Amino acid sequence: MMAVYNRTPLQIAVVCVFILLALYLYTLHYSVGWLTPEAPIAPKPRSKPPSHHPPPAPCTCPNGSVLLKDHIPKDQYEELVKRRAKELQNHKARTTSVLSRLLFALPNSPLQYPIQGFTVRPLTSSLIPGLSLHAEHRSSYKVSLSVSKGVLTAESPTEGVKVQGDGESRLILESSSLLILNDLLAKVSYTSTVYHVHTGDLASFQFENHEAVFPITIKQPHLPVLYDMGTDISSHVTIATKTFLRYPQLKVLLSSIRRFYGNIEVVIADDSFEPEHIPGEHIRQYFMPPAQGWFAGRNLAVSQVTTKYFLWVDDDFVFKEETKIEKLVEVMEAVPELDVLGGTVQGNQFHFSLIYEEGEENDGGCLYRKSKGKFHSLPGYPQCFLADGVVNFFLARTDAVQRVGFDPKLQRVAHSEFFMDGLGSLLVATCGHVSIGHQPKTNNNKDATRYKSFRHPSSSDSEFKLQLHFFKNNLKCIRYG
Repeated sequence: MMAVYNRTPLQIAVVCVFILLALYLYTLHYSVGWLTPEAPIAPKPRSKPPSHHPPPAPCTCPNGSVLLKDHIPKDQYEELVKRRAKELQNHKARTTSVLSRLLFALPNSPLQYPIQGFTVRPLTSSLIPGLSLHAEHRSSYKVSLSVSKGVLTAESPTEGVKVQGDGESRLILESSSLLILNDLLAKVSYTSTVYHVHTGDLASFQFENHEAVFPITIKQPHLPVLYDMGTDISSHVTIATKTFLRYPQLKVLLSSIRRFYGNIEVVIADDSFEPEHIPGEHIRQYFMPPAQGWFAGRNLAVSQVTTKYFLWVDDDFVFKEETKIEKLVEVMEAVPELDVLGGTVQGNQFHFSLIYEEGEENDGGCLYRKSKGKFHSLPGYPQCFLADGVVNFFLARTDAVQRVGFDPKLQRVAHSEFFMDGLGSLLVATCGHVSIGHQPKTNNNKDATRYKSFRHPSSSDSEFKLQLHFFKNNLKCIRYG
């Protein structure tokens, strides 16, 4: 022990370094086996990952949900479920394709291929971009391509390449030169043999024990549908409304519109029992058979809009200083992905989110309409938030809403159902800086009593709506929160 105390500081430092080095080597040996020669670890055999999602499980209904099957007459339930299942399969046949199949890329593949964006027109030959092989030296290289909805063609095969299946659904290329093989791969074309406006194919690309599968989108191109915005708000927006037995309120609304927007077009769908013609410039009034209902009138009004946008208002609203249509148009033009943009009614910025769990197809899905639900704000517009549904005062992109439509089966009280049908199709937001007023309720109208009998639906109407959700939307349950 005395000998240690007599050593110089330099000697002590050297001893410490050797001790630390020994500890490091010891640790390294037992963590990675670097010091002793060991047999190399054989690579694990490749296993193909599953190419499909597991079958969906039944969804869980939120607390407070309405179980829709309880509202189906028992003697009709079994037959109704069969019809619903058949209709669901037809719907899936129209809306899904092989392009929705889940694909996995295996690690360390020598195959190069397009993973996204390869779109062809039906029955038209197109070069497959990006095909090539990156492999170490071999005496011969052999690859194959196969498809199911088309044929493959190798353009002008050169010497040194063996080609099998040219013009067929399976193409085999073999060469002793990787350079020549890749040159020919760059000239392989795909031609669909089945006409469809929007479908897809899956191409299999193989080399030795490597296989890659990539999607091919088969699609007819869309013609753009553009709207000439013109120079003023009247060429940007049409105001649309539906009226029924409320002519005094409608006249107040029209008067308030003309106070701020003298030339803007107003479209009125009218299903009153005793129609009254509303005179005035830039007013188009369309008469319907009596009491056709709320959504039928909305469909009619929106079908007659010729501008890029329409502003939906109820017939008992009233324009005021804060009703600045231009501010809504500004947001829609700045965020062109938006389809519907709501404002506030008398300070009420009613908005909601829709939480939908698809569930097992024969059981049906679960839907929760969550009041006040919203997502993040719009870039550059902190007063606006994305949502799934908004209040009855909104600016909308005409062609987008026409594609979704309003179900005319819903005659009395209906609003959220439009956004339910548009879930996944319509991008919706709500803004707090544009507002419209609401006229005070009055009973001075000679049709007020008659109107109330239609405004407040009977229990049979409510039952019908639940039955409609059960079949049309393939729902097991729904909750309004």
